[in-house]
Amino acid sequence: MSESNFWKNKKVFITGHTGFKGSWMSIWLNMLGANVKGYSLQPPSKPSLFEEANISLLLNSEINDIRIFNNLNKSIQEFSPEIIFHMAAQPLVRASYNIPLETYETNVIGTANLLQAAVNSSSVKAIVNITTDKCYENIEVDIGYKETDRMGGSDPYSSSKGCAELVTSAYRESFLKQKNIGIASARAGNVIGGGDWAEDRLIPDILRAFKLIKPVVIRNPKATRPWQHVLEPLSGYLLLAEKLFSDPVRFSEGWNFGPHYDDVKPVDWILDYMTKLWPNSSWQLDSSINPHEANLLKLDISKAKSQLNWVPTWNLETSLEKIVQWQHAWDSGADMHKVCLAEIKQFIKDSSKNGRN
Repeated sequence: MSESNFWKNKKVFITGHTGFKGSWMSIWLNMLGANVKGYSLQPPSKPSLFEEANISLLLNSEINDIRIFNNLNKSIQEFSPEIIFHMAAQPLVRASYNIPLETYETNVIGTANLLQAAVNSSSVKAIVNITTDKCYENIEVDIGYKETDRMGGSDPYSSSKGCAELVTSAYRESFLKQKNIGIASARAGNVIGGGDWAEDRLIPDILRAFKLIKPVVIRNPKATRPWQHVLEPLSGYLLLAEKLFSDPVRFSEGWNFGPHYDDVKPVDWILDYMTKLWPNSSWQLDSSINPHEANLLKLDISKAKSQLNWVPTWNLETSLEKIVQWQHAWDSGADMHKVCLAEIKQFIKDSSKNGRN
């Protein structure tokens, strides 16, 4: 687990801070005492965790576009961060079929813009570039992908993240290594948690249908994914940034932060479990034709376990229960910043029980 003293007064720049993962990360970093600046488009949904948890009060928030290099470069030079988390992305597979050029511009050129701005900076010491489990060439086999496996992707989103990995590797070797800037790419699984209202994501789709007392319409019930609570990969990103800061040579690589294999479940398992947690709920199969998505996806996390002492904390059942609790708290008008803080503190406590530092 991340060392709380490390982050006190550290200057941290986050792209994508208005998104689901970026919002949770902003709350956590603020709790740790970091001085945070966020750079992102407007929140991608309404409602959004960014607004519901009043995250704009926790950091210096700049609404802007990573595709515009001059703006991004100016923001980084003026803030002079020590650590960068690059989370801004077009994150949806199905959306990438409708907006492929925007997906590549955001995920590939946006990454190159961020890295060039870091090269131009005299303050940056560590960068964690968040990509995805879908960056790997998916050959639909029941084994976890390792960090050394081939990049690929048969849809615009997945391939754009594979491209972003290649851009990261090239900037590491060509520019960042010479400046002693640590840069690592972090590949998480299918991240779930309270506060996600995105379109075309399983958990938000389930919760929307449940609230309307309608069946959840599912397009691919046998699709198997490495589901994990949002705090799992975020804890890995924080730990990785600390390691990069102190030893940029050793840790400047790709890292998988996925769940235990026991939590790699098909969509219909998630649905069956969620319907047990929510009265008067049900699901049904979508009969329409849908674009291609991978059916089977796993991550091998043995490297993070052995070299970072990182292991997952909450199993899938606990994660789904936390989501339902979070949703009920929001429905009842609770202070969602306090709810998120309490969840992070419980996660840290449970992590220490699991042997994480």
